[in-house]
Amino acid sequence: MSYILALDATTEACSVALLTGEQVIEDFQVIPRLHAQRLLPMIEALLAQAGVSLVQLDALAYGRGPGAFTGIRIAAGVAQGLAYAVDRPLYPVSTLAAMAQGAWRETGQQAILASLDARMDEVYWSAYRIEQGLAVLQGDEQVLPPEKVVSPSGEWLGWGSGWRYALRFSGAAQTHSHHVEVFPHAQDIARLAMPLLAAGVVIRAEEALPVYIRDQVTHKAAG
Repeated sequence: MSYILALDATTEACSVALLTGEQVIEDFQVIPRLHAQRLLPMIEALLAQAGVSLVQLDALAYGRGPGAFTGIRIAAGVAQGLAYAVDRPLYPVSTLAAMAQGAWRETGQQAILASLDARMDEVYWSAYRIEQGLAVLQGDEQVLPPEKVVSPSGEWLGWGSGWRYALRFSGAAQTHSHHVEVFPHAQDIARLAMPLLAAGVVIRAEEALPVYIRDQVTHKAAG
């Protein structure tokens, strides 16, 4: 029996989850600006509820971005500290992939356009298809102005806060049904991490770095 503890703080929501085989328990709260105060107590309460200690964990996972910079740093710091303390692998999981995984879990839709409000009049954007029960990235994760969003052909489900700009999206993207008031969940991060653990992939705590798509785009432009 494998235990994965997952956590996320990349949006206004904060969540922690413990995945044991196919069983999952999760604490999910929408608590803007309270992540730093609440994340560790939520983890402690969840483990106590499950009767599992940190040393019993097989791995940890966290939402590595994109998302709010402060929330990403909080989640990364907590996850790295815990993984380092018990010498367990730590899996960084894309926030957008977790969103797509959650969309499939809640709706059964297998083609998802995940998008988060990136502020500064931009959105984080990526396309996912569900393959063998897991969200698989199609193309690249991007950050771009709403007017530059281009939708793949076919029927897709829009998912996430970036879809509040849907009327500014180009062409067919405006026609997709979508849900705006949805957030990433730690349970979906845990499910995306499980195949890595099962495959024996080891990512040490100090190697599990957050991802800031806007920084990556800036570096590419500068190069």
